[in-house]
This record gives sequence, C-alpha cells and structure tokens, in this order.
Amino acid sequence: MNRARTLAPGLVLAALLATVATPVGSALPTVGVPVLALAAGAAAGMVLRRTRGAEAVVDPGLDLARQRLLGVAIVLLGLGLPVGSVLSVGRETAIVLIGTLLVGAVAAFVVGQMLAVDRESATLVAVGTTICGASAIAAATAVLRPDRQRVAYALGTIFVFNVAAVLIYPPLGRALGMSQEAFGLWAGTAINDTSSVLAAGVVFGAGAAHFAVIVKLVRSLAIVPLCLGLHLGRRRLAAETGAPEGSLRQAFPLFVVLFLAASVVAGLGILPPALTQPLGTVSGWLIAVVLAAIGTSLSVDRLRTAGARPLLLGGSLGLVLGLSSLALMYATGWW
Repeated sequence: MNRARTLAPGLVLAALLATVATPVGSALPTVGVPVLALAAGAAAGMVLRRTRGAEAVVDPGLDLARQRLLGVAIVLLGLGLPVGSVLSVGRETAIVLIGTLLVGAVAAFVVGQMLAVDRESATLVAVGTTICGASAIAAATAVLRPDRQRVAYALGTIFVFNVAAVLIYPPLGRALGMSQEAFGLWAGTAINDTSSVLAAGVVFGAGAAHFAVIVKLVRSLAIVPLCLGLHLGRRRLAAETGAPEGSLRQAFPLFVVLFLAASVVAGLGILPPALTQPLGTVSGWLIAVVLAAIGTSLSVDRLRTAGARPLLLGGSLGLVLGLSSLALMYATGWW
C-alpha cells in the first residue's frame, strides 16, 4: 500500500499528460502524439522544478513509467502487425526496405563518428531516423537505459525532420511523377514516425496513405533485430571492460519475444477486429505516457549543453534515407 501511494502521483501525472496529448496529437498528425506528450512533459517538468518538494513526490512514479511501461507498449504494438500481411508487403518491397535500413545504419556510424556525437545520442537518433521514430527510440531506451536527457533530445531531433518531411515530400513526389504506391513506398521507408508517414500520404492521396502505413509497419519489425543487436553490443562492451557478460535472456529481452508472439497472434486472426484496434490505441497511449514521463526531465539548459551535433546527425540521416530510397526505387522499377 505504501509503495502504491509512493508511485501514484508520478503515474497519474504522466497518464494525465498522455491523455491530453493523445486527442490533440491525433487531430494534428503533422506534429503527432509522441511530440505533444514530450512537450507536455517538458512543460510539467518546468513547473515541478519551481515547486519546492514536487519532484520528490512524483519522481518514483515517473521513473516506473520510463522503465517499465515501454515493454508493454511494444508488445501491444505487435498486435497491429499481422505476420501474413507483413510478409506479403515485405516481399514486394524487400530491396528498398532492407537497402534503406542498411544504408541508414552505415551512414549513422560514419556521420556519427565525423560529428563526434556521443554513443548514446548517436544510437538513439540513428534508430529513430532509420526505423520508426519514437517507437524505435522507446525500444532502444528499454534496452540501453540511456540518460533521459539524451532520449528527449533524440525525440526532439526526430520531430523536427518529421515535420519537414511532411511539408516537403508530397510536392516533391508530384514533381517526380510518382504513382500512389510509389509515393507510399517512399514515405514509408524515408519518413520516421507513423503519424508523419500517414500525414504525408494523406496529402498525396488515399492510395499513397494506405500503402505507406503498411510499409511503415513492416519497417517497424526491424525493432526486433535492433533490440537483439543492442543487447549483444552491450554484452560485448561489458566483456571488453571486464564486467559480467550477462545471460542469454538479457541478450534477447522478454518483451522482444512477446512482440514476435503478438505479431503471430495478429496473423492468426485469433483476436477479433473489435479488440485489435483498442489494443493498438492503448499501445500508442502507453508510449505517450512514457514520453510524457521522459519529458519532465527536459530543460532548456540541458538541451543547450547537448549542442547541435545530434541535430546535424538527424538531418544528415534523413537526407541519406530519402535519397537512398529514391535510388533503390528507381533501380527496382518502383519509380
């Protein structure tokens, strides 16, 4: 009972912020729920820091939200990724999808080294840009447990270029003479968050929006090898420094296994459609809760100390992804 009372204030605060951000972000897809939740958390954090004793009251619950709810949200996300549909679209677009992911990964390493961005920030910006924005950053955060400020900065970086992509991609797609499916593939492989992919697709056309979202969901499956790779990387680093390597279970976290299982369940059609959509909504809301909790630790002074390098990294990767996707589409006849 005492623990519940300790955790309640922070959990309630994060839940309230997410609940407010969800409908507003849904109405403004160019901005999106994740960014609004993060911004709401940052605003709440400013108030908390100016109120004596407030941070001590809410910190236990906020810490729990940051550390424990991510895995639950990611597992629920898997229920919206039916294995059959994913494999079908994946086969058609495999060269473009896999190619952009590989190019993005190499570019992230090279540009990150050139800009001397710290490892945590570079990893978060890279996975957010190349895979699926806030969801990928959330998954990486659950595995790496990086500094909260770096998570917030990475999310802010992703937001800036998501907005730019929504504004730039549709007119460019028309100028290039793209079909609905071609633009959907381009948007789904080069734009980060699902909300921004959908927004760009809607501006271009209904067919583009539908195909873009499917491609984006297929791209989201890269969360699985991402988490495994990050865990193995941590274990290798621990071995080099003399620390314990960790168990096999740690190298393949439980929430990744459950995410795959959820995708299989979605493909089998066990869950009725009336239940699948609400579960997807809950997943999005839980991610918003986590981002609101992370946002409370965000401050202008801390952002200033991070500098412009992560922002330059995000911009460079966004440009590389857009151009490499176009090149692969041209080479494979999609455009």
